[in-house]
Amino acid sequence: MAASHAPGLAGWFDKAPEADRATVRKAYDAIHDAVVESRTDVLLVIGNDHVANARLNDYADFTFGQAPRHTGPDDWFKPWLRMADYDLPGSPESAAILHEAVRDTGLNVRGVEHNLRFDDNLSVPVHMARLESAGVAIVPVLQNCTVPPVPDERACYSFGQTLGDAIRTQLPDGLRVGLLGSGGLSHEPGGPRYLDIDEKFDRWYLDLLEAGDHEQVLSQATFERMEEAGSGGTAELLSWTVVMGAVGPRPCTSLGYAAVDQWRCGVGAVQWHL
Repeated sequence: MAASHAPGLAGWFDKAPEADRATVRKAYDAIHDAVVESRTDVLLVIGNDHVANARLNDYADFTFGQAPRHTGPDDWFKPWLRMADYDLPGSPESAAILHEAVRDTGLNVRGVEHNLRFDDNLSVPVHMARLESAGVAIVPVLQNCTVPPVPDERACYSFGQTLGDAIRTQLPDGLRVGLLGSGGLSHEPGGPRYLDIDEKFDRWYLDLLEAGDHEQVLSQATFERMEEAGSGGTAELLSWTVVMGAVGPRPCTSLGYAAVDQWRCGVGAVQWHL
């Protein structure tokens, strides 16, 4: 699955029209139900790090959270997320196995055994999809979508392919693993288009994903095209690209879309059926 994690979904949810709130509630309820009904044991949540866990001159492309518990939101982000604290079980063994499996991808990949600083990347899915009540362990995989050089769409897709192979072949037999790409859609945090949402891009992108032709997605929904739709924010969709690589070429189902100025972000979600 993949879904937007705009902080407005936690801190400013009530500012949106009821119809848009209902759309987003329904989408995230579907994510909650999918995790529960599939009896997922471990959920990988892949999302932009927002430069919260490393210095710019020493920045990993992907960081696997290997802590036994994941707690948040980080104190610095609480005033604008305005949500309850959470405490989720981790899966250190799974995280360590997957981290080791992707170390030779040519990207800068790290494993971290302490609790990471989580902002909306993990906190919003936890809040909106009620993951604390879903009976699932979490492996956060924080991604570089903003600090140059950013791994582009093909590098992220290839990383996802390696990750998917590792999930299928190196984790214990019978372990049920889900993936959630967290981020997007169009937004430009702090930039001149901070109040703008590129609804045309968002709907085009969701239609492209629903068609299921991953080569077309990679050729057209490039990092540069994402930046055109909103610099410094829209490229969080690279986390969706990782999930696409892991599950392989197939169509997906849109769970809904809303363009709400008060949320400063196009909000949507999709699900791939394996």
